Amino acid sequence: MILPVSEFRPSARVARVRISPNAAANARAKALRDAGRDIINLTIGEPDFDTPQHIKAAAAEALARGDTKYPPTEGTPALRQAVAAKTSTATGLVYSPTQILIGNGAKQLIANAFSATVEPGDEVAIPAPYWPSFPDAALYTGARPVFVATAEARGFRLDAAGLDAALGPRTRWLVLNAPANPTGADYPADDLEAIARVLRRHPQVLVLLDEVYEQIRYDVPPPHLLAIAPDLRDRVLVVNAASKTYAMTGWRLGYAAGPEPLIRAMTVVQSQFTAGVSTVAQAAGLAALTGPQDFVAETRAAYAERRRLVTEGIAATPGLTLAAPAGAFFAFPGCAALIGTQRPDGGIIASDADFTEYLLEEAGVAAMPGAAFGLSPYFRISFATDAATVTEALRRIAAAVADLRPAPALAVAGA
Repeated sequence: MILPVSEFRPSARVARVRISPNAAANARAKALRDAGRDIINLTIGEPDFDTPQHIKAAAAEALARGDTKYPPTEGTPALRQAVAAKTSTATGLVYSPTQILIGNGAKQLIANAFSATVEPGDEVAIPAPYWPSFPDAALYTGARPVFVATAEARGFRLDAAGLDAALGPRTRWLVLNAPANPTGADYPADDLEAIARVLRRHPQVLVLLDEVYEQIRYDVPPPHLLAIAPDLRDRVLVVNAASKTYAMTGWRLGYAAGPEPLIRAMTVVQSQFTAGVSTVAQAAGLAALTGPQDFVAETRAAYAERRRLVTEGIAATPGLTLAAPAGAFFAFPGCAALIGTQRPDGGIIASDADFTEYLLEEAGVAAMPGAAFGLSPYFRISFATDAATVTEALRRIAAAVADLRPAPALAVAGA
């Protein structure tokens, strides 16, 4: 007897979203490298530095004293107090531990926030280009992402007029990521003041302020949005993580600060999905926030040098453009002038996806197409790797671009 094969049917929620394109591209680059290819992987935003020793020591001490039981759902009191103090200093406002939630990375906190507040049919305004997890987290809840265009000429910063036009009665959230992934865009005080004026005209809109790259800035840091507009504090959720600042990507530790009712609702969501964050990771996070900060300054200086190499290297490559990143460790070069050119093997570069495929195949450089971030024709490269590797990647990119030729004109029909 042959039993019928059951057909798996995913839920509509899962069908609305996709596997992270960054993770997929990183996995492919690693697979090619494991197969013997000489691949420089610039797809993933992961610091190449090791977690500082005093942070690892704090985790070891937590293990040694047996701090391995269930954690409080909202986070340990000591870490919540440290985050409250940090947020108070950054904003000039007073935050208490009851306004803090510790999560398994910033990504989980963003999902918690949308799950706790969004109904099907609500809208989430997201500047484009964007980190792909923003729209997918909204789509998972049944919300509709509304993309707000930004321009390279303005450094990919959101402008007030475009924001005002995008917000409406169904808008539940505005996502503001600064410094931004994938562009490195950041917002000076006058931009933040203009955004605050728009938000005051739309009192139903909450603001998700993603500050994961807050410590990786290359100029004088701008004031915090809440320092400029403290009247918005009951509408702003500040999300951050230890991952980028302290090279702790694998520790999966994020934190959020916001109005107490929102934090309570997010805690309810978290209680049913993860029941909290590893006590060992939280001990490490406490050491990160309250311990020596020399590592932060040292790595920022290293990223600044790599940023210089990338900015100069892209500028020296005909056919590419770049709005220099103000923060983070990504560059988002434009490749519009290369669309329609011909590869040495005769293939045509018809899109930014074609261009990044060409870089991978011919130059051994793995990059991300701009289409993955909602804006073409661009591509993203991460410079969270050593300067020598960045320099070699830029050399390979320049050589690959130099090998492209104008596509032959199509023959006139009947000629």
